[in-house]
Amino acid sequence: MKQETHPEYRKVVFMDTNNGEKFLTGSTRSSDETIEWEDGNTYPVIKVEISSASHPFYTGKQKFADAGGRAERFMKKYNMK
Repeated sequence: MKQETHPEYRKVVFMDTNNGEKFLTGSTRSSDETIEWEDGNTYPVIKVEISSASHPFYTGKQKFADAGGRAERFMKKYNMK
């Protein structure tokens, strides 16, 4: 492999800002913020707005929208029916 072609792969902590859930994984992303992990080591922390810990599909708290189509919703919204 050519040197200096690929980004550095390191362990980072991803933190879900919605519920505070954190998980350690490998990534090429980096951050200036760090956090001390359960093993006593310090890792860069990447903050994300949504993860599998808070996404409705994975948590089972999914909200189902009305089955009406686009045209029906438009007509209802503008009182055309």
